[in-house]
Amino acid sequence: MRISLLCSDEQHPVNEHLYSWIATRQGRYKIELVRRKSELSGGDILFLISCAEIVNAADRAAYRACLVLHASDLPRGRGWSPHIWKIIEGGEEITLSLLEAEDKVDSGRIWRKLRFAVPKHALWDEINERLFNAEIDLIDFAVQEFDSITPVEQDNSIEPTYYPRRSAADSQIDAMQSIFSQFDKLRVCDPHRFPAFFELHGKKYKLVLEKIDD
Repeated sequence: MRISLLCSDEQHPVNEHLYSWIATRQGRYKIELVRRKSELSGGDILFLISCAEIVNAADRAAYRACLVLHASDLPRGRGWSPHIWKIIEGGEEITLSLLEAEDKVDSGRIWRKLRFAVPKHALWDEINERLFNAEIDLIDFAVQEFDSITPVEQDNSIEPTYYPRRSAADSQIDAMQSIFSQFDKLRVCDPHRFPAFFELHGKKYKLVLEKIDD
């Protein structure tokens, strides 16, 4: 089986999990990890993981299946960074959907969904660990069950919802509000890529949240 993984960002924290997955399965499958769709060589399965490019029908035609990992209970939560928005809204459980890529964003047939809890105390790296482990589980599922899966259409009785793309401004903390009221926003901020910050007295300050174990 020929498998391609397209992850646009070399700095994305999911890469360590992808490297590990490839290392343990390279002997069984022919696997490539690429950063741009122009580097794709075609094959059986293409996984889109934090992909910033539009992968159109012509691109997808080079594979038997083109699959997206999306962290929401589709059709609710289409769009960008759904698990981040969900936690900021107060959610304590994330649904990860494995679905077929289509021209219309996040509208494809579902192969499988996994749910995992996110404790109220979990910080960005702990949340990532749970999410990335679930993504690896779904990748394994797709590869191992490839010839026996029957995809299902998304529930058209549910009105789709959409999340906007996050920007640096979405990591801003209000210095005049309590930590408690903003804790969910603070704990999802990646201190390396999208650090939390606040502005006071004409200056900008970076906030780093770390857990202390007694």
